[in-house]
This record gives sequence, C-alpha cells and structure tokens, in this order.
Amino acid sequence: MNIKFFFSMVAMLITFIAFIPYIVAILQGKTKPHMFSWVIWGSTTMVVFFAQLEDQGGMGAWPTGLSGTIALFIAFLSIVKKSDVAVTRIDWIFLIVGLSSLPLWYFTANPMWTVIILTLIDLTGFGPTFRKAYAFPHDENIGFFLMFVARNTFAILALEHYSVTTLFFPLTIMVACCSLAALVIYRRQVLKNQESLQKFH
Repeated sequence: MNIKFFFSMVAMLITFIAFIPYIVAILQGKTKPHMFSWVIWGSTTMVVFFAQLEDQGGMGAWPTGLSGTIALFIAFLSIVKKSDVAVTRIDWIFLIVGLSSLPLWYFTANPMWTVIILTLIDLTGFGPTFRKAYAFPHDENIGFFLMFVARNTFAILALEHYSVTTLFFPLTIMVACCSLAALVIYRRQVLKNQESLQKFH
C-alpha cells in the first residue's frame, strides 16, 4: 500500500471520528457551535482544497476537502438547530471580513498566495469561537479540536508535494486548534476555582 495513501486514509478516518460525535452532540443540544465560524471555515477550506490540488498536493489534500464539506454541513446544522443565537457586533465583523475577502483568491495567479490569504481568512473564523469559548468554555469539545491536531499531522504526512501552498494551511490550523483547546482548559479551570471560592463565602 502506498504510504501516502495510508496517511491520507488515516487523516480522513480521524476526521470522521472527530466530526461524528461533534455532530451528534449538536443534534442533542450538548454542543453549540458558532454558525459564523463554521460558514467561514467551510468556505475557505474548500477553496484551499482546490488550491492544494492545483499545487500537486495529491492525496494529502483529500482530508482538507472532506473537512470543508463537513464544516459547511455543521454550519447548516447550527442554523437549523439555532445553536448560537447570541451574535455580537464583533461576530458580524468577523463574518463580513471573512466572506468579503473570499473573492481575493480569484485575483491571485499563484496558488501559494491563495492559500496564505484564505488561511488568514480562515483564522478569522476562530474569532467568534474564541470569544464564545472564553465566556462559555463548557460549550466546546476539547477532544474535537485535539483530534484535528492529529488529523492535520497525518494530512501533512500524506502530502505528495511539500511547499508553502500545501503546508501553510494545515500547520496554521493545527496551531489554532491547540490554542483553542488550551483556552478552553484554562477557562474551565478559572471558573472551577471561582466556584470553589464562592463556596467558602
């Protein structure tokens, strides 16, 4: 078996394993994703997928395409389930900046700049989720984001061509997921300590 194919399959398997419980939790009302984040993530990820294919990313790009498709589905679910109705002005800014910047990829002849621009746009999708995770850390699933760290590791190993175009997106998102998980862990601990202090008063 081609080792790149194996790594790609592992990355896509991890994607499914990560997303299925997350989607089930959404349907059960246990997890409340921010719609704006997932709209931005789904849109930008799909464009990056096509850019990676153009730069000969090959099988290593497949997990990106799968993630983009599922992310758009989660955005749809968040609308249907009305998961997060608390939308702030800053959330609208993140959404407008993210989506209005999407056409920029069309005007960049080099796929490397397409990926860099869209990855930075994709990071704006983390904005509403970081805000929400800070205020409501128990609404987010830590394991979900950590699994994406593992998924991106295998996706990188599966790439058939290494360049800024193929590596920038998975590496950047890996760092973002680690940061989000760390924030959730930190905020949960802070709230737990506050609750403990209140019991003594």
